[in-house]
Amino acid sequence: MRDSVPIGRRVAYWRARRRMSQQVFADRLGKSKSWVDKVERGVRALDKVSTLRDIAAALRIDQALLLGQDSRPAEATTRVEGVEVIRAALSAYDIALDRPAARRDAPDGARLARRVAHAWTSFQHARYPALIGLLPELLVGAQRGHAHDPEAGRVSLVEAYRVTASLLVKLDESELAWLAADRAMTVATGDPLLVAAATVQLGQVLRAAGRAREAGRATLAAAYRIGRADLDVARLSLCGALLVQAALAAARHGDDRAAARVDEAADLAAEVGDGNDHHHTSFGPTAVALARVAVAIEWGTPDEAITRHEEAVGRDGWRWLPPEHRAAHLIDAGRAYLQVADPVNAARVLLEADRTAPAELRHRPAARNVLAATVRHPGAPATIVALAATLGVTRA
Repeated sequence: MRDSVPIGRRVAYWRARRRMSQQVFADRLGKSKSWVDKVERGVRALDKVSTLRDIAAALRIDQALLLGQDSRPAEATTRVEGVEVIRAALSAYDIALDRPAARRDAPDGARLARRVAHAWTSFQHARYPALIGLLPELLVGAQRGHAHDPEAGRVSLVEAYRVTASLLVKLDESELAWLAADRAMTVATGDPLLVAAATVQLGQVLRAAGRAREAGRATLAAAYRIGRADLDVARLSLCGALLVQAALAAARHGDDRAAARVDEAADLAAEVGDGNDHHHTSFGPTAVALARVAVAIEWGTPDEAITRHEEAVGRDGWRWLPPEHRAAHLIDAGRAYLQVADPVNAARVLLEADRTAPAELRHRPAARNVLAATVRHPGAPATIVALAATLGVTRA
């Protein structure tokens, strides 16, 4: 039976397969015939895991089968194959070795810039499968453009490496992400603004690789380097985004200066305002508010994190953030709710994340871990158990 079939119809299907009348089935469950009828027609929701367990036992089927876990998505295989193609593109040295295939005409600069912008849009809307397919050709084109004209092609190549690193961090490919971020830093060398932009991704990569101290040092140095000059709004955004990364790194390794870094970022955010996306940072007051939630989670103060989360999502700037940013935050909020043993609200925010940017739960290993932890809780609602089963996430 397909995932789209409502659970009530699945119950009716398996009851009929077992040649049970509604009354017999109701008797086995200790329910009324009217209750069974309402479940099968979708009038009554199955919102308790214990009830689902009892129904599956009465029907003599596995609970996962009742929830549609017999369907297995092919997304994981596609993702792995796509990452390998990206790895090949990052590992190619055709241009440096002056191989014939690398001596093609350079791509049109304006067209390349549009392709880079499209890649960033795909990332911010969490279109990860599409982006996985775009990046190999984009990387080759940007490398060729930079080889043909290093100065004119520098920005496009740095941005191509940045978006690649951002995606690979999401996919938990930290080693490969580090290569992309390092390439971005190398190409950006000599341009303080480009170096600062590349350092945003370097900070993310170093944290993902368990090197929070190095991440904090690098991002803080880059922030203060561009902060010495008079800053326009775009530079303020970049400086603020680096301070946020420094705060997250500090929180990760238990440095109590994390709060001070967020406060510094908040001062800059007040000047930038919400609704901007300078240097693809989405930096502004609401982004800083979400960073405070992440810091509280890292510090192990979930009550504070939840309070700040509920305030942040009520801000006008919340809806102006990219879907990827919002969904990633909702998954973090799910972690906070789990820390206070509240699987109902954890499920609520995870379901909202899935509606906002489905690829976050489908392609991010870290997000799937939060989902798995939620469904393992005895009080997990049936809705989140059903979603987990559809995505092939088990309780084990």
